[in-house]
Amino acid sequence: MKASQFFIATLKEAPADAEVVSHQLMMRAGMIKRLGAGIYNYMPMGLRVIRKVEAIIREEMVRAGAVELLMPVVQPAELWQETGRFDTMGPELMRVKDRHERDFIIQPTSEEVVTDIARQELRSYKQLPKNFFHIQTKFRDERRPRFGIMRGREFTMKDAYSFDRDAASAGKSYEGMFAAYKRIFDRFGLSYRAVAADTGAIGGDRSHEFQVIAKTGEDAIIYCPSSDYAANIELAEAVAPATPRGAAAQALTKTPTPGKSTCADVAALLGLDLKQTVKSLVLATDTLDEHGVLKQTTVWLLLLRGDHDMNEVKVGKLEGLKAGFRFATVAEIEAHFGSKPGYLGPIGLKQPVKVIADRSVAAMSDWVCGANEADFHYTGANWGRDLPEPDLVADIRNVVEGDPSPDGLGVLAIERGIEVGHVFYLGTKYSQAMNATFLDETGKPALFEMGCYGIGVTRILGAAIEQNHDERGIIWPASIAPFQAVICPIGMDRSAEVKAAAEALYAELQAAGVDVLLDDRGERPGAMFADWELIGAPQRVVISDRGLKAGTVEVQGRREAAATATPLAEAAALVKVRLAA
Repeated sequence: MKASQFFIATLKEAPADAEVVSHQLMMRAGMIKRLGAGIYNYMPMGLRVIRKVEAIIREEMVRAGAVELLMPVVQPAELWQETGRFDTMGPELMRVKDRHERDFIIQPTSEEVVTDIARQELRSYKQLPKNFFHIQTKFRDERRPRFGIMRGREFTMKDAYSFDRDAASAGKSYEGMFAAYKRIFDRFGLSYRAVAADTGAIGGDRSHEFQVIAKTGEDAIIYCPSSDYAANIELAEAVAPATPRGAAAQALTKTPTPGKSTCADVAALLGLDLKQTVKSLVLATDTLDEHGVLKQTTVWLLLLRGDHDMNEVKVGKLEGLKAGFRFATVAEIEAHFGSKPGYLGPIGLKQPVKVIADRSVAAMSDWVCGANEADFHYTGANWGRDLPEPDLVADIRNVVEGDPSPDGLGVLAIERGIEVGHVFYLGTKYSQAMNATFLDETGKPALFEMGCYGIGVTRILGAAIEQNHDERGIIWPASIAPFQAVICPIGMDRSAEVKAAAEALYAELQAAGVDVLLDDRGERPGAMFADWELIGAPQRVVISDRGLKAGTVEVQGRREAAATATPLAEAAALVKVRLAA
């Protein structure tokens, strides 16, 4: 490709609404152009990156035994009504009607459609296992689209769906996709972690996220530097304290704490370590009768150490809270505790509540909690002596840096990541809802065991830039760069020698399989170099009259501070070696 034949449009400054680095640099590098809120044109430079990402994904999916098809963007509502998601998904699901007033959706995902294909086409266990995948446009009607393509409304994803005869076979399919994903992300050239994750709204009971490591990442990744343990913040286990609960050494004392309603303020007033305080969180669950009328409300008191935060995902998995919970109202709190929030605790309740203590709280002695009276807290509180043991002891908190690793092989550390891939074991969630069955060895119908596996194709671009950039622009990994190498001839229009050398090197690199661009625009050297540093070409070769007189050209990697003078005859080989490194 020659620059004069291509489309290059760079900007010196990013638009004012570009919030994050990837958004700013993609706009400046001419890779995307905003069309509407969360909707972008992918310009030729950006599209080249997308096609390279897709090619790697395609090759590894086929290598793993998956079969490509293509499912539509617009899907009939009937399939989504079978699973109930037409009604249960929020406004992010865009619902539309055709001219006949029939309901359709613009797909954010395709579980329903692929399950419909399977129940029609996969009739026998002899056809299993099967894994279908597609790379397709999706739409999610975000309330507040932001961060460019990182949180856009229209985006591209690779989705794969496996169908198996039983759970054991489904596990093998899951492992096969997990291995394929590792190969894919290795080939992308990105630093990433595969972390155990919560399955969330999509369902299932086994899940891993693939997170690209970046300081600007929106997710907290928990890992153990001395082992293979990794999980996201929602799933990372906070293990119980290794030491047993100490014996009571203080008397229970009602202590004035005027105007101090937070654990931090109380600890500072009393001169105590925040870890000696206990915070109270009050939740409520509602039971409805068959007519949807409120039948009963249960109030729950969750106790956490003052320096810890509640993990809502973990709480939502506890018995009694699985069907959903809410934070209790002020009226409910006053009825059960006799006090407004800020001074709540488990001692001296007006009405019974269900008490759940975090593992760390259950191991505490001589702790501080609210006295259920404004401006007072109890000090020296102890289980068994001052109040009954909790109804339930559970892991209900977020882990913190330095916590013991659940595998016992070290302590936990935290880094930030951007989720770009996710693998789920779905089980029969969708096949059961849609009565998708096949005939097993006995001739009886059996439900498909399913898995689903997604990669955010366009999101990869943003994540790669967030991880790889400097003050000059993007630093693409060679495998997904729009061009692997760029030849920058100085004065090509004025020097026959420079032009001939540039054309010859261009042909040599092309013949060697390098995705190379020859910048024949006639730009000034400073402007030309700035463009390619901004765009992020991994290797740059500068050809000039002065260099040719010395028999050399300058080869410089995007991460290198200085160029390497190289004989013209060796330049192509050097570029190829560097790209392969």
